[in-house]
Amino acid sequence: MHININNIERAEAIPFLPIPLFKTRTVISGDDNYELFFESSGTTQSNKSRHYIKDMSVYIQSFTKGFNIFYGDVKEWCIIGLLPSYLQQQHSSLVKMVDELIKQSNHPQSGFYLDEYEKLSDVLQQLENTHQKTLLIGVTYALLDFAEQFPMQLSSTTVMETGGMKGRRKELTRNEVHDILKKQLHVQHIHSEYGMSELLSQAYSKQDGRFYCPPWMKVFIRDEDDPLLVKATGKGALNIIDLANVNSCAFIATEDVGEVFSDGSFTVAGRLDGSDIRGCSLMVI
Repeated sequence: MHININNIERAEAIPFLPIPLFKTRTVISGDDNYELFFESSGTTQSNKSRHYIKDMSVYIQSFTKGFNIFYGDVKEWCIIGLLPSYLQQQHSSLVKMVDELIKQSNHPQSGFYLDEYEKLSDVLQQLENTHQKTLLIGVTYALLDFAEQFPMQLSSTTVMETGGMKGRRKELTRNEVHDILKKQLHVQHIHSEYGMSELLSQAYSKQDGRFYCPPWMKVFIRDEDDPLLVKATGKGALNIIDLANVNSCAFIATEDVGEVFSDGSFTVAGRLDGSDIRGCSLMVI
């Protein structure tokens, strides 16, 4: 396939890079020098994607500004990460993001809590007593485990799932997961984060699994049978423009399927048939 870039007049006509190429190729602009790489949480070493990062400050700037757009100044928050399995992965982009937000918050009780559910329960109660705005961000199975063992009433805490059962529990739909968490933690809504190692930006959902992007990120729909048929709205596979990917590729054809709406928001319904399940992939709806 050869596309003359001079003939491209709309974003949908830009060729999008199939995301599996991050598993077999070094996707990087200019020379091959890089600062670090992010790696997907695949089940084996052979099927992990690698995203080579030439300038870490770009990633920090992207997720910091994104958080600020959707949730305000991180310094007003206490950030609590419940990401036990990902802390063992030194090249996890999710852990890097949460770790940096923890540092930026500068709150004494911000931090990662592994399997310390009783300690986490005590800390959350202390934060609730002082009405401290708190973000509890975690992988789905860990949030479910915690909520079932330590049900409580949270009013100053935002609960955010990043997806992922990783075979730890029975697979549930997002609605089922959110219903359990809302009941056990007595919150009105469960928030969600959509991101992956191949992207340097995140989309966020504040309720009902409908995600919104920061201004430098945009999602399109790709026909599952014709990858060159890309539309601004509709149902199909998700193509993403992420302008924070300045040193790799900003135009990614993912293996997620969902729907894009006229206001630019989107939902995720699962994965394409035959694609690998990402460790932090969203639940199938």
